Amino acid sequence: MHQLKSLLTFLFLLSVIFVHAQKNKNQDALIEKHAIASFKDLQSLLSIPNDAHYPADIEKNISWCENAFAKRGFTTTRLETPTVPLLLAERKAKKASKTVLIYLQIDGQPVDSSKWFQESPWTPTLKEKDAQGNWKIINYERLYEGYNPDWRVFARSTSDAKGPAVAFLGALDAMIAAKAEPNYNIKVIMDFEEELGSPRLPAAVTKYKSELASDMFIIFDGPRHVSNEPTLSFGARGICDITITTFGPRQPVHSGNYGNYTPNPAMRLSQLLASMKDEDGRVTIPGYYDGTTLTESEKETLKQVPDDEKEINKFLGIAAPDKIGGNFQESLQYPTLNIRGLDALYVGDKARTLIPAQATAEIDIRLVPTSDPDRLISLVRKHIESKGYHVTEGEPTEEERMKYPRLVSFQSSVSYLAFQTPFDSEVGNWLSRAMTKAFGKEPIKIRTAGGSIPISPFVITLGIPAVAVPTVNADNNQHAPNENIRVGNYVEAVKSFYYILTEKL
Repeated sequence: MHQLKSLLTFLFLLSVIFVHAQKNKNQDALIEKHAIASFKDLQSLLSIPNDAHYPADIEKNISWCENAFAKRGFTTTRLETPTVPLLLAERKAKKASKTVLIYLQIDGQPVDSSKWFQESPWTPTLKEKDAQGNWKIINYERLYEGYNPDWRVFARSTSDAKGPAVAFLGALDAMIAAKAEPNYNIKVIMDFEEELGSPRLPAAVTKYKSELASDMFIIFDGPRHVSNEPTLSFGARGICDITITTFGPRQPVHSGNYGNYTPNPAMRLSQLLASMKDEDGRVTIPGYYDGTTLTESEKETLKQVPDDEKEINKFLGIAAPDKIGGNFQESLQYPTLNIRGLDALYVGDKARTLIPAQATAEIDIRLVPTSDPDRLISLVRKHIESKGYHVTEGEPTEEERMKYPRLVSFQSSVSYLAFQTPFDSEVGNWLSRAMTKAFGKEPIKIRTAGGSIPISPFVITLGIPAVAVPTVNADNNQHAPNENIRVGNYVEAVKSFYYILTEKL
């Protein structure tokens, strides 16, 4: 009798496992079906230019999004700003006690069409690698006939971030087809000026605080870990910038007639910038890293991220990294000081034997949660002054030129702050459950992502925790020519979002 009961228990458990596996199989087939169907929406949205410098094109993107969300049972509201609006879409659930706010970015970086290997950056183009490793164009319609996950769709904003936005729409379609329903209200905020630094966003979040009120915030943006495994990111660095211009003669002068006499602003700018860091890449400005420390426990947590630093170095084409942290993840926990551009006179075929009148450096500082951007900007300014420079806000006056031997203009701005959410927060645990169900394993958890996204206004003003669900391939060329999204990543984005939509809070 005991053996019979054990056998029946075993058969029951086996049947439960089988039913569960069959349910997951059917569910995944449904998700894939709607992911494939959504390639039409992806093609449609990617075909609309979305450089925020051109508001007329942004209006077309806003209208497209309004229609797309209305079809899926959302109400939409334009949250007006001095330039283009934000778009808020809402969908209420029965008996919901929580509200989740989702962030989507719709605008994209400017393009240089001459550097794209296709008809246009606004013509979504499907490509596969040939035997020599080159990307070759294939018919977009093949996506509907049985796709290869390693194919890629090339167009501006495929990964950053129209691809994730359309994948979310595909997940909604799959959820509706499954007759599933979240047990929480959904609000979706769409940003059409992210690539400009979202300059109107902080004021808009304050103005529309009640409309945006939510319990937690998730961001469908960014690349997965370089291993391309499912990933959650619990923080992102903020960003501020500085423009420094050193001045020499009133106008460029002949380097033979005036060399060894006229100070060269390009040389002085180089010396000034070099004085800010040591040979290991560490900022030497006193107090720059104050307040940013890592405990041994935090270091152990960072080691759990499966980085292969040899592969990272190979990808970057460098023999050795700067020595800011003990490893790649540790390096992301400190504020940066990056020269993002330099300008003086001419190089190459246009080079001339001149001493330039001025030289300019653009600097960006990636902020961490312990960073005060105003303090860091002030430290950089004081450092410049300590090198004997008189600082102006713009072009020096004639009086200043005659009085001060070293002149520099200094301008700065703060875009947004860093944010960080604990791994074991309610939103973190919920998303971890959803991703584990979707992929059968725990996601990689990133403490702080390297990039910056305009999330701090939501976290600070609304008082809610935020976590990002990055889905795109790390080698997507975002911001650069030939931006792309791997087809397998797009389909898995639909899967990720479906399981998040159907996971109970």
